[in-house]
Parts: sequence; structure tokens; C-alpha cells
Amino acid sequence: MSSTTPRILLAGGGSAGHVSPLLATAAQLTHRCPEAEITVLGTPQGLEVDLVPAAGFELITIDKVPFPRRPNGAALRFPGRFLSTLREVRTLLREREIDVVAGFGGYVCPPAYLAAASLRRPLVVHEANRRPGLANRLGAPRAAAVLTAFEGSSLPGARRIGMPMREAIAHLDRAARREEAVRSMGLDPARPVLLVTGGSLGAQRLNAAVAEAAQAFVDAGAQILHVSGRGKAADLPEHEGYRVLEYVTAMEDAYAAADLALTRSGAGTVSELTAIGLPAVLVPLPIGNGEQALNGEQVLAAGGALLIPDAELDAARLIQQVLPLLQDRDRLQEMSEAARAFGITDAAEVMADVVTGVARRA
Repeated sequence: MSSTTPRILLAGGGSAGHVSPLLATAAQLTHRCPEAEITVLGTPQGLEVDLVPAAGFELITIDKVPFPRRPNGAALRFPGRFLSTLREVRTLLREREIDVVAGFGGYVCPPAYLAAASLRRPLVVHEANRRPGLANRLGAPRAAAVLTAFEGSSLPGARRIGMPMREAIAHLDRAARREEAVRSMGLDPARPVLLVTGGSLGAQRLNAAVAEAAQAFVDAGAQILHVSGRGKAADLPEHEGYRVLEYVTAMEDAYAAADLALTRSGAGTVSELTAIGLPAVLVPLPIGNGEQALNGEQVLAAGGALLIPDAELDAARLIQQVLPLLQDRDRLQEMSEAARAFGITDAAEVMADVVTGVARRA
């Protein structure tokens, strides 16, 4: 293995929560260590199939092999399928002379972590959620570095560095960009803007409640920028002061236009909101293992956000609680400062430095 040319395998994929920090780290690796050779490991089904090549990085895919959760035919086939992917990754590590594997979670990470362990290649693990996933619980005990987006992780040796994110978001100056961003969205810079987003797939409960409350917000002098999610805009008729978009490619534009956000509390979303100091009303997704509620706890405690349980979100709650907050500039400024104090803007740079440092020591 070469000490002058770090050869790095970035493993992660499936959702934006894994792919976005991976790509942010890859971009900083390229910027800070131009000689590094970077390969990305994903599956054929995840967002990485489109996003990784579009970002200019090589993607190698392996089969998605979920750990079985119940005894059935898939459980019987699991050992053979998993061993096959493990052999593929071992071969990749040997042929590419990989110096370090950096994992961000997801189905590709268990075989990547185990292959690295069997070949004595060092690991760096990044965990986005307060409650770590199975893959990173597997990899963390033998990792050279365990890095997290939030404090309080149960992973051994964890150190909070924040969430790697695109530079355009991490270093966004909302105040400087606001007027231009609001106009670009077809809204009025003189009126406060509520940004509503449930992520790329949208959130039906948020969409329904906001659509019902939208006219009351507009009548009160406010505006709504509603990012509905792909395929979910048809039932949300636009009118003056209520702009509906299925998807925003440059999310920094939506953030710059907003005075307050109503969102789910995925790790990436919470990390981005706090990095740019955007006050938020968080509505955690009430499924899975409760990680979204946990992700929001610390920014709530810091004063940068409020929380509404999913089951309690309706138009009346938005009008009674969110609309007065949107109109309270002093309160929003206090929340903005609290959010920014909690947020971290240089996680991608720190992650890149840790990965290259481990690679060179290898």
C-alpha cells in the first residue's frame, strides 16, 4: 500500500442520509488531498446510482443483502448471499490496494467492514443518528475512528464532528442570500416565509396539514414555500403566497428564503438547519426505532427548535402555534442564534482529514 497516494473506499448508500454525507466527504477529500484515489461502494437500488457518478466519482455496486429479521426463505438464503458479497469486497480491497474504508451506514457497510477486518485494513465510521444503526454497531468496535453527528452515541470511542454536508449549505449566509432567494421562489421578500419539507419523498401528514392551513397563513401576511416531495404536488394547488415545488435541487436556495422551517427531524435535516441557524418546528417521523425524535432532542434543549408530535400535527395546530412564531422576529432571532451555536459547519473537512490521516498511517 502506498503512503503517498491514499486509496480510499467510501461505503454507504440507499438513502440521502447515507449518500449526502458520503459525497460531501468525497468532495473535501478531493479538495484537501487531490492525489487521493477514491472509490465508492453502493448497491444498484440506492440513490448513489445516480448521485455518485453525477458527482464525478467511481461507483462499484454489490447486491443489497439485508440481515433477516424473521425465519423465512430469505433467512435461509442469507448466509450464501452475504458471503458472496463479502468475497466481492475482499477482492476489491486487494485489487485496488485500499488503505482505508470509511463507512456511513447502510446495507453495503457490513460486508465492507468485515472485509476490511479480514484483510487488516483500517476503518473510519461515521454515524448520522443518535441511535446507531446495525451496520455501524458492527463496525465501530474495531474502527480507527468513530465519528458522529450528535453527542451521546452508544458507539465505543465516539467523537462528535457533526454531519458532513455540501459546502454550499454548510457555509450558507442566509441573510445575504435571503432577498434574492425569496424572489427566485416567486415570493415577496417583505413577508415572512415558512419552508415546509418532508425530504425528497415528502411527508403526507405535513403536506395535508399545511395545505389546509395555507390560506390562513397568507391572510395573516405570511408566505409558504412548500417542497412536497416527488409526485406529491398534484393535490396541493398553488395560490398567491403559497408556492408548491415537488423538489428543490439546490436546497440552499430554499433555506436562504426561509425564516422558519417545518420539517421532519432526520439527522441530515437537523444538522443542516443548525449549521445555517434556521429555526425549525420539527415533526419526527413516528416509525422505525425512534431515531428522529432522538435526533431533535439536543437542538430542542438548546432552544433552536420546537417539536410537534406527528399525531398532533393538523391545520389548527399550525395556525395556533406555528403562525405566531413565524410572525415573531425577536423569537426567531433567538432561536436562530441557539441553532447556530449547536450546529457544526466543518464536519466534511474534519472527516476528510481523519480519513486521509488514517490512510497514511496505514
